[in-house]
Amino acid sequence: MKRVWLWFPGWLRIVLLSIVSIVVLLMGIAGTGWWYLHPNVTRTDGVVYGQRHDKPLTLDVIRPAKPNGFGVALMVSGGWKSARAGESPAWLMSPVLRRGYTVFAICHISQPDATVMEIIEDMNRGLRFVRYHAKKYGIDPNQIGVTGGSAGGHLSLMLATRGGPGPLDAPDPVDRESSEVQSVAIFYPVTDLLNLGESTENPGDGGPPMSYVKAFGPDSTNMPIWKVIGRESSPIYHITTNLPPTLIYHGDADTLTPLTQSEKFRDRAAEFGHEVNIVIHPRGKHGWLTMILDIGKFANWFDRHLQSENHPQ
Repeated sequence: MKRVWLWFPGWLRIVLLSIVSIVVLLMGIAGTGWWYLHPNVTRTDGVVYGQRHDKPLTLDVIRPAKPNGFGVALMVSGGWKSARAGESPAWLMSPVLRRGYTVFAICHISQPDATVMEIIEDMNRGLRFVRYHAKKYGIDPNQIGVTGGSAGGHLSLMLATRGGPGPLDAPDPVDRESSEVQSVAIFYPVTDLLNLGESTENPGDGGPPMSYVKAFGPDSTNMPIWKVIGRESSPIYHITTNLPPTLIYHGDADTLTPLTQSEKFRDRAAEFGHEVNIVIHPRGKHGWLTMILDIGKFANWFDRHLQSENHPQ
């Protein structure tokens, strides 16, 4: 075999060695990538946290091999449509899971079977359920992060701005818990449904997003009623001095949810003395291929703001 190899001219041997080296390198990178995106976890899928329209509301508990004692709620929602129990892949949150966070993938009944307003209520219920069972899941009930993209980002901000203690006289003890979150890291949320700006969903008359009229119920075409619905469902109108640390990744070429949605939220938060951090993805549309790398930055954010007492930054 060695003699056969020596038959090749010197320049060809160099080329062949280079090709083999590149193939081996690429195989190593692919293998490392596959390993990274498949963290060692235990799953408990389909945990029922409530009910809506005679259907169960479920969440998936994804626990890493070496939990750090903190939890992150994932708003499983795109266009206010949700995956079902067990459909949230662990690889999507692999950077967060590898950092030791227990992930709670909270699902909901998809619109139009449930309105956005009902979905917001159910996300609050989901957070209360997680907090009520924090000891069981081995997480700190006082330090819970939230993440999501698009509609999931919107729902995250609704928790960040309107989440709070439940009524003390609620018959169900879960409903007495708080739905507050202590840190937010999200992608391209809609923050002001009444002012959609340059969005392709803007009907031009201040009404609901064109493709999502039914998502806001049968009264959403009644403009006076819509003004109330849109305001109640827009995070920008509910910012207070209690806004948790918030990180938003947004593409500057997003035509569905323009960057101005995040920028206006940031500016409004500044009026209450809060700094909302926006990272602009150049030429990023409504999603981009390297988002998994950005989720690694989300993990850094949660380290900084959920574990600040234990791990100063």
